[in-house]
Amino acid sequence: MGVIQRQGIKNVILNYFGLFIGFVNVLIIQPNYLTKDEVGLLKIMFAFSSLMATFLPMGMNSITTKFFPQFRNQETRHYGYFGLMLIFPLIGFLIISALLLIFKSYVFEYYEHSQLFTHYFYLLFPFIFILGFLSVIHSYAFSLLKTTVPSFINEFIIRSTLIGLTMAYYFKLFNLDTFIYLYVAVYGLQVILVIIYVIWEEKPSLKFDLKYLKTQNPRAMMKYGFLLSFAALTSMALKSLDSIMLGHYVSLAVVGVFAIAVMIPTIIEAPLNALDKIAAPRISNAWLTNNMVEIQDIYYKSTKYLLLLGGLLFLGININIQYLYQLTAKDYASGVNVVLIISIGTLINMATGLNDSILSYSHKYIYLTYMLVLLFILAIVNNIIFIPIWGMEGAAFATCLSSFIYNTIKYFYIWRTFKLQPFDKNTLLTLLLIGACFGLNYLLPVLHGAILNILFRSIIVTGVYGLGTYFLNIIPEYHYLIPFIGKKRE
Repeated sequence: MGVIQRQGIKNVILNYFGLFIGFVNVLIIQPNYLTKDEVGLLKIMFAFSSLMATFLPMGMNSITTKFFPQFRNQETRHYGYFGLMLIFPLIGFLIISALLLIFKSYVFEYYEHSQLFTHYFYLLFPFIFILGFLSVIHSYAFSLLKTTVPSFINEFIIRSTLIGLTMAYYFKLFNLDTFIYLYVAVYGLQVILVIIYVIWEEKPSLKFDLKYLKTQNPRAMMKYGFLLSFAALTSMALKSLDSIMLGHYVSLAVVGVFAIAVMIPTIIEAPLNALDKIAAPRISNAWLTNNMVEIQDIYYKSTKYLLLLGGLLFLGININIQYLYQLTAKDYASGVNVVLIISIGTLINMATGLNDSILSYSHKYIYLTYMLVLLFILAIVNNIIFIPIWGMEGAAFATCLSSFIYNTIKYFYIWRTFKLQPFDKNTLLTLLLIGACFGLNYLLPVLHGAILNILFRSIIVTGVYGLGTYFLNIIPEYHYLIPFIGKKRE
């Protein structure tokens, strides 16, 4: 089993373990232990801070993934690359802080319907710094192929701590101000733990080798990082823009309902995020050696398996969502349509595989930036158009439409430029299977009780999906794993 498969499996397991904890938090703890306004506050704070934090590294995350192999040398402690890397988020933080202070009055005016958010305006500064710094440390660990422990810290320790924090607030162990400050501090704890792990494993040097750096074409590195910083900023904006803009048009309570709904489909994308963490450095190395065979292999397999798995997760969520709300968060059930719309956009993203990494680490990376800037503008326009018409469903539709356009453009560009095309007849068969199983759900009888309906629908649809995958011969290379068969079905 290869490195991608081993670490990919570990990360998928950790991601889903973390998602289980996250689901408990999002569907049980937050809806029942916090008010809708408080849920909306956490959502906007995290979305806003994440968006600003994306600029903080100033492209260093992408530089690390693409160029770190040129610095990899255990004897020299990687020429002090760690120390060089940490300079960039500090500079980025000063720039972002200055811009936020300059435009403070505009932020307050924009969120006139969400005054609880503006009350914590100055807390955004440390939150932005923490999230930006964390992304830099993560990129360094992932480039060293040290993904499991950082993932464990994020998926288990941090999420569990947030649940405990929310419950402590509910039982009035402290007031809202303390809760929000501790919420930010938990992410600060994550930074500390990941840094300790990196130091323990690698003992990195803070003193970078300037002489060696000059031999590695630093101008090209900086150009790449600068352009990709806009790409990363725009990519994050496409994920969080809906929540950020929704807060301008509606109350925090509506944002709270939306926040719960948009978190649910994240389970669909977990395999993509897990695979990308470990596959991105391999794609980068393949581009350095012009190994198009490996790139095509990763592209094809990522598309095939992610669509198949994503389709099953899409079905599991959307055939059961109304019953899931009945069990966990009845007051938030108005977000059912949001879940479906966002799920479609997420499935589209899964269906196109690791196209972001393929473009990001190629010599055509600048075109990814152009695409993202165009999509950023389009996403803003979409939200301005559709939110006033459909409210939170409009925000979800704007996100889904942006995802479809963005991935379509990337698909055709990669096909035309690199002659890489990941789809085949199995793609169509998988889509037909997903559609058939989704339609089957409406033919099934409604039973008494939410739990019984969830179990009944999940068993029937999963069984049909599994049998369909087998008889349509979509993944014959794994048929030997099926009990009582013992060999691949040709």
